[in-house]
Amino acid sequence: MAETSKDIAQLAKGGRTNVAGFILRLAARIPFLFIAGRLYGPDLVGRFAIAVVVVELAALVATLGLKRGLAQALSRTDRPHVHVVADALVVAAIMSLAASAVLWSLPEIMYPNTPIVGLDRWLGLIVLAIAWSDVSLAALAYRLNVKAAVTARAVVEPWTISIAAWVFSFFTTRDGLVLSYVASMTAALIASIVPLVRSYGLPRGWTPHFADLFAMIRDNIPLAGADAFEWGSRNVDRFILGVMFEPKIVGIYYMAQQVASLPQKLKTSFDPILGPVITQSLAANDLPAIANQVRQVAFWIIAAQGCLTLMGSIPGEAVMGIVGPQFVAGTAALVFLLTAEVLASPGAVCETALVYTARHRNLLISAIMLTFQIGLSFALIFWMRGLGLPVAYQAAGPAIALMVSLALTSVIKGWLLSRILSAPVSPLRWPLVWATLAALIVGAAFTSLPPRFEWVEIVIGIPAIAGVYLFILWRWAFGPADRALFGKMPSAEDATLPNVGAPAR
Repeated sequence: MAETSKDIAQLAKGGRTNVAGFILRLAARIPFLFIAGRLYGPDLVGRFAIAVVVVELAALVATLGLKRGLAQALSRTDRPHVHVVADALVVAAIMSLAASAVLWSLPEIMYPNTPIVGLDRWLGLIVLAIAWSDVSLAALAYRLNVKAAVTARAVVEPWTISIAAWVFSFFTTRDGLVLSYVASMTAALIASIVPLVRSYGLPRGWTPHFADLFAMIRDNIPLAGADAFEWGSRNVDRFILGVMFEPKIVGIYYMAQQVASLPQKLKTSFDPILGPVITQSLAANDLPAIANQVRQVAFWIIAAQGCLTLMGSIPGEAVMGIVGPQFVAGTAALVFLLTAEVLASPGAVCETALVYTARHRNLLISAIMLTFQIGLSFALIFWMRGLGLPVAYQAAGPAIALMVSLALTSVIKGWLLSRILSAPVSPLRWPLVWATLAALIVGAAFTSLPPRFEWVEIVIGIPAIAGVYLFILWRWAFGPADRALFGKMPSAEDATLPNVGAPAR
C-alpha cells in the first residue's frame, strides 16, 4: 500500500509539472491560432495543415516507437545508458533521412491537391529535428525529468511558431506558415538536446552496435505501429478532408482540430511520467499497482478534459469566432472533436500499459479501429453529400467517425487490460455525469442570450461553466489521492523529479 501511495505521489508530482506546461502551451497556442486565422486565412492554413500531417507522420515512423520503447530498452540493458541513447538517435537519424528523401522526391505527398511552389519541397527536411527531439525527451523521461519536455513542447515550440508566424507574415504569407513551423521544430530540438547532454553526457567510447540497433528496431516495431495508429486516428480525418474538399474546408477543420487538441495535450502531459512508473511496476510484477495507476491517471485526465470540452463546445460558435468569422462554420466539427478527446482518454491511458503487456493485441485493435474510422468517415461524407447537406455538415463527418471510433477503442482496450491485470481499470465515477449535466444547464442559459451579448458568453459564461463543473467534482468525486494532484505546484528547480528508476550510467 505504501508503494502504491508512492507511485500515485510520483504521478501527481509529474502531472502537476506537466499540467503547468499544458497551461503554458495553451497560452502560446491561442496566439498562433489567432495569427494563422486572421493573417493567413483558411486556404493557406488548410494547405499547411495537410503538409504537416504528412511530415509529422514521417517523423513518428522515424522514431520507431522509441518515445515509449526507449524506457524499456534502458531498463533492460547493462550498457552505459548514454550509449543506448546514442543508438536510438542513430536509428532515428537513418529513418528520418530516408523519410526526408522520399518527401523531397515526391512533395506531392505533402500537397496532394495544390501545386508545389516556393519552399514547399524543403518542408520534409525537418523530419530529423522532430524525431531527435522526441527521442531526446523520451530519454530524459526515463530519468523522470519532465521539466525538459515542458520547456521544449510547452514553451519553446508553441511560442516560437506563434512569434515566427507573425514575423513572417510581413515578408511572405505564401511560405510564412512553413517557415514558422520549421523554426519552431528547430528550436524545440535545441531545447531537447541541450538537457539530454547535460543529463547523460557525451557518448564517450561509443561505437554503433549494429546487432543492438537491429534488435532495437525489431523490438520496437509493435510500439511504432501503435504510435502510428494512435496518431493516424487523430490526423487521418484531416487527410481525408484534403482529398475530398478544397483547402479552405481543411483550414476551417484544422482550426477546430487545433482547439480540440488542447484537451488531448492533458493526456500526453502524463505520458513522460506514467510510462516509467508502469515499467517499474511491471518489473516488480505488481499488476494491481498498474491497474490503480491507470484508473487514477485516467480519472484525472477525464475530469480535466471534460471541463475543457464543456468550456469549448457549449459556446462553440463564439470560440471559433475568436479565430476568425470565416471559421465559425467549423463549430459542429469542434463539438464532435472535443467530445472525442474525452471518450478517447480511457483507451489512451490503457494503451500506455498495453504496449508493455499485450503489444501485439494492442496493435491489432488499433489497426482494426483505424480502418473502421476511415471507412466510416467516407461513408458519412458520401451519405450527407447524397442528402444534399451543406459542405460544413459533410466536413463534420470525419469528426463523428473519430468520436465513434475512439469511444469503441476505449471500451475494447479497457476490457483487455482489465483481463490482463485481473483488476478494474475504468476511471468513470457518477459525479462526472452530474457535473456535466449541471454545466450544460448553466451553459445553455448563457448561449440563449441575444447575439449582442456574445461577449457575456465568453467573459462570464465560460468561467461559470468551469466553476459549476469543478465544484461538483471537488465536493463529491475527489478523494485524498485525487487532491494530491492539486498540491504545491513545483518550482523550476523541482520540475525535474528524482530518478526512482535505474541508476544513472
